[in-house]
Amino acid sequence: MASIWCHSLTLLPIHKSSSSSLSNPTLVFPSLAKISKPNSFSRPLIKLCSSGNGATNPTTSSSTVPDEEEAQNLPTELSMSIDNLLSFFNVNLGHWNGSFFQFDAGGKLLHKLDTKLAVSSYGEDDLASLIQTLYIKQPPSTVSGSEDDDDELEWAEYKIKETNMFTVDKYQQIGYFPNEKAFSLRYQTAGMLETVLRQGVLGEDDIGEESPRNLKLPSRRPSIVCESCLYSLEKDMRARAFHIMDPKGVVEMLLIFLEERGEGLLDHPSISHTTADNTDRVSPFLGRWKGHSLTKRSGVYGATIAEADTVASLEMDDNGKLIQNMASTSAGGDVTTSVPWTGVMLNNMVIFEGGYQITLLPGGMYMGSPCDVSRSVAESKSFHLEFCWLESPGKRQRLVRTYDVEGLAVSSTYFYETKI
Repeated sequence: MASIWCHSLTLLPIHKSSSSSLSNPTLVFPSLAKISKPNSFSRPLIKLCSSGNGATNPTTSSSTVPDEEEAQNLPTELSMSIDNLLSFFNVNLGHWNGSFFQFDAGGKLLHKLDTKLAVSSYGEDDLASLIQTLYIKQPPSTVSGSEDDDDELEWAEYKIKETNMFTVDKYQQIGYFPNEKAFSLRYQTAGMLETVLRQGVLGEDDIGEESPRNLKLPSRRPSIVCESCLYSLEKDMRARAFHIMDPKGVVEMLLIFLEERGEGLLDHPSISHTTADNTDRVSPFLGRWKGHSLTKRSGVYGATIAEADTVASLEMDDNGKLIQNMASTSAGGDVTTSVPWTGVMLNNMVIFEGGYQITLLPGGMYMGSPCDVSRSVAESKSFHLEFCWLESPGKRQRLVRTYDVEGLAVSSTYFYETKI
């Protein structure tokens, strides 16, 4: 999803569209080599063009220049970045019907709202932009008492700032996996998410209070707002998860958009199912898992920098402790690492040794983060956020966003794993 500065907020009816270490563990996260910071602006300022439209390499001072035909067949990092950007746009285009879920840090469901997202694009190559308009269904007003059947005031419209080549690198620091249709990106504020909650929970009754009763809003200056998107393996549907860290670096809330592309209404009751028995949420993840990971640098220029095969186990002993062992083998097969650790259950949370936590959510999802990001930064330790979606038994996808010691996103890792 694009960045979140609000251009306008209006009320109107919605129209149908035509269209590794023990000190920082997580559930099966292979160790990665140190990643140097990407520098998106150290590249020469040249015009970018799609490789599908006759892209050529930038002119250099080298005395050896390939012939014209050979040069046209050599894809450059810059031309491939345009293809990645346009591919990212195509993954998002269309009309999305969905539900928005707000959870507290412990996995308790606070609110469920209906949303719609209309996405289109304009321009070509490096001048292309993505336009997104979010609609939030409002509750009936208890103030106006209007019984008008017209839907004019039923949906609030929120125009999201355009996404383009500049914003995805400078502001959003996107990590994108074209084949898997997965991505992670950074937000500068939580303004869009606050609007969703205010319009969806309070609607016309919102009088602008900073802290409305019975409504938990994101901090005005969160330390981290990270979106992770995983695409369904079975249908034209996706789950977008948001980590919201308060100014002190502690999880403030967890948010999920579950969206299906098309005109039909999305019905996914399991995501709103709550239970007092926390073992129901952890049991789908128990057992042995085998899979593959793919790591890319942040930014639309992001290149693959690591691949690995992974085998992991997660078991619960007689005392209720979780015991995990993870083995990761590099793509070349020359480096294998194995890391065991233990964690304890606390309601719908798993607290691992070393200060990492997993919040188990309904619908086969969990979200992981350090217990205290500020402590990681103070100790000059890198850290990561994770989103996992076990859409069907025996298959799961995970997306991990890695941050350096200064809290800057440097890479994203996608996992696909099956139960063995």
